[in-house]
Amino acid sequence: MKVLKFGGTSVGSPERMKKLLDIVNPAERQIVVLSAVSGTTNSLVEIGQAYLTGDKLKAVQLLAVLKTRYEKFIAELFAKPEFLASGKEVIDYHFGLLANLANDHFTTIEDKIVLAQGELLSTTLYHVYLQEIGVPSVLLPALDFMKIDEDGEPVVDYMTEHIQPLLAQYPDNKLFITQGYICRNSFGEIDNLRRGGSDYTASLIGAAIRSEEVQIWTDIDGMHNNDPRIVKGTKPIAQLSFDEAAELAYFGAKILHPQSVFPTQKYKIPVRLLNTMEPGAPGTLITNSSEKGEIKSIAAKDGITAIKIHSSRMLLAYGFLRRVFEVFERYKTPIDMITTSEVAVSVTIDDTTHLGDITNELNIFGSVEVDVNQSIVCVVGDFGAETHGYAARVLESVKHIPVRMISYGGSSYNISILVKTADKIEALRSLHSRLFE
Repeated sequence: MKVLKFGGTSVGSPERMKKLLDIVNPAERQIVVLSAVSGTTNSLVEIGQAYLTGDKLKAVQLLAVLKTRYEKFIAELFAKPEFLASGKEVIDYHFGLLANLANDHFTTIEDKIVLAQGELLSTTLYHVYLQEIGVPSVLLPALDFMKIDEDGEPVVDYMTEHIQPLLAQYPDNKLFITQGYICRNSFGEIDNLRRGGSDYTASLIGAAIRSEEVQIWTDIDGMHNNDPRIVKGTKPIAQLSFDEAAELAYFGAKILHPQSVFPTQKYKIPVRLLNTMEPGAPGTLITNSSEKGEIKSIAAKDGITAIKIHSSRMLLAYGFLRRVFEVFERYKTPIDMITTSEVAVSVTIDDTTHLGDITNELNIFGSVEVDVNQSIVCVVGDFGAETHGYAARVLESVKHIPVRMISYGGSSYNISILVKTADKIEALRSLHSRLFE
C-alpha cells in the first residue's frame, strides 16, 4: 500500500484538485494525504491571531473573505447541483464553527482548532468531488489515529494500533483520503505537527502501516542540487540517502519537511519527491543507500544568530561546555553549529526568543559576542573519513567571502559554513560553479 501526499499548491484550485486523478490511481490501494488549499493556513493563522488579541471584528471580516473564496472554489469544483449543495454544507459547517469561536474564551487551544480547519475542508471537499464523479473513496479522520505525546513527539505505535482497524473496515476499498498536519495531543485536544507537517503526516502513516512507498507530490520536480530561485542551471537529484535528505531539509531545502524522513528511515520505506505539474518526471528517490564519492547538493538556512563565548577559564576546564549548553537547554533553544578552541566556543541558533536571557547567563563564563543576520550554507554529499579533497574544494570556492564559522567532521554527510546573509547568494553561486560546473 502506498501513501501519497499532495501539498497546498497541488490542491490550490478546483482544476488542480480534479487533476489529482491523473496521478492517483483509484484501482490501486493507497492513502492520499492532503494539505490545506494554498493560502488557507496563512488566512487561518491571521484569523487565530485576531481572536487571540480580542479583535473579533477583524476575525469576522477575515472569515467572510475566506468563505467567499471557498464558495467560488466549490462553484468551479462541482458540476451537479446536489453535490454543489453538499459542498456548501461542508463550507457552512466549518465556517460556522470558526464564527462560533467568537462567543467563547479564545486560547491557544482554540487557535489549534482554527488551524485544523484547512485540512478538514480540503479533504472533505475532495471526498465529495470523488463521489460526484463516481470514484469510491473513504474519508479517514486523521484525528482518530494521529497523536503526539506531551513533548510534541508522534506516537507511531498508537497510530499503527488505531489506523489498522480503520483500514480493515473497508477491505474492498482502494482509495483512502486523510488530512495532513493535524493530530491530537496527549490531552486529546486538537493539535498539529507544526507548519509543513503534511510531509511528516505522510511519513508517519507510511511507518504506521509499513507502506511500500511514500510519495511527496509538490510543484517542484524533486530536490535540486542548489536553490533554483537563486542559482541558474540547477538539476534534480536522482537519488539521496535518508541522512543526506535530512541534512538538506534541515538546512534550507524547502521541498521537504526536516523531520519527515525519520519515520520512513526507521522502517526503510522509500520516499519519492515528485512534481504534480510534471507527473512523468523521475523526481528524487530517498532510500538507505548512499552514493560514495559524490557531492549531492547545496542548501542555505537564513535567520541565523552566532554567539561566541570567550573565556580564559575554558583552558583544560572539564565541564565547561556542559554548563554552557545547559543555558540553551533551560531556554529550550536548539543549537545548529558548534566550533570550539581552547579559549572559546561559538554556536549558532535560529530561535532568538530568549537571546537576551541566554547572553546574560553566558556572561558569567566570559565575554560574549553576538552576530545577527547570518546564514548557514551546507554542502551535502559523501564527506566520510576515507574521502579526500572535497573540503578543500568547498573552502576554495568561498575563499573570497568572509567566513564566520566552519563545521566539518560532525557528520559524514555535510560540511557547513557560516557567512553573513548579505554574502549568501554569492556563496551559493560560487559553490555551484566550483562543485557542479
